[in-house]
Amino acid sequence: MKWFDWLKLKRIDWYIIKKFLGTYFFSLALIIVVIVVFDYNEKIDKFATSNATTQEIIFDYYLNLAPYYANTFSALFVFISVIYFTSKLAENSEIIAMFASGISFRRLMKPYMVSAGIIAIMTFALSSYVIPQGNKTRLAFEQQHNKKKKVETAQNVQLKLEDNSIVYIERYDSRNNLGWRFSLDRFEGKKLVSRMTANSITHDPENPGKWTAKRWTIRDMQGDKDIIRSSNREPLDTVLPFEPNDFLISEGEQETMTSPELSAYIDKQKSRGISNIKTFEVEYHKRIAMSFAAFILTIIGASLSSRKRKGGMGLSLGVGLALSFSYIMLQTVSAAFAEKMPVVLAVWLPNILFTLIAVYLYRRAPR
Repeated sequence: MKWFDWLKLKRIDWYIIKKFLGTYFFSLALIIVVIVVFDYNEKIDKFATSNATTQEIIFDYYLNLAPYYANTFSALFVFISVIYFTSKLAENSEIIAMFASGISFRRLMKPYMVSAGIIAIMTFALSSYVIPQGNKTRLAFEQQHNKKKKVETAQNVQLKLEDNSIVYIERYDSRNNLGWRFSLDRFEGKKLVSRMTANSITHDPENPGKWTAKRWTIRDMQGDKDIIRSSNREPLDTVLPFEPNDFLISEGEQETMTSPELSAYIDKQKSRGISNIKTFEVEYHKRIAMSFAAFILTIIGASLSSRKRKGGMGLSLGVGLALSFSYIMLQTVSAAFAEKMPVVLAVWLPNILFTLIAVYLYRRAPR
């Protein structure tokens, strides 16, 4: 019952929520407009020389770029918004009046946490489901019109398939869907029971699992006997449970997958023994960590700016900006630590450190 009463919002709660979310969305919209203007000025020559239409530039590129940057800078503007409007409340003695009416600082944090919860849910939904779909269109536009390179070749590809088989391709080129020096080893336990080799193998884009081998040899090992089949003229069609997208990984590809797709992709690649999936694991856990960051940075911002200061909000804004930029910098740097430590720890390290800062500042906040 106490929790139910705590969740009831009063007029003062709605007042703070409107201030919080209003400042947040306004400042976020402002920075997105600035980013779009600068980005357009930077790419105006490329747009002019490409065959992109105005509709493609607006709807395929910028309408998908805006949510991407909005989500990227969400944590920063949660912090700035809290500090700005809370400093204004303190400067106008509104917080002093709230304390004088019997409202504790803990009770004052209620509308802040409700607002942070709304932003956290919105951030997670956008980053996990909405933005990845838009990124597919945006990245396809960049590859077509801004000459952004896509990975088209791979060398020394080795995959472990679900049926206890290992595939090896010395070199693959997606421009002609052709791989060279192919081998497929099938095992029963640790015993090799079949080996297929081919001088070249071609993938059928229309049928993702269909491959055609040329100049092939199949050796089946049955006890003491080896049965060998081969042909240098007749191609061999076969169905294999993998496709080029499993090993041709382009920059930013992890940003085009929803969270369920990322989770399934990571599990599949791990089962195949592929090790270069750190960026995908970082992206998956970062989406969750960024959502919780809204609560941590809200507590820090409210604790810093709820005290009325002689110099006005300048000091609070300065400290807040320093902390918010240090959080973003630490988040960027910690992603690189994923190569040296568990991915979950590397991604959550900024949240852990700033949670300690939040606890310290909350305890020192005015009562």
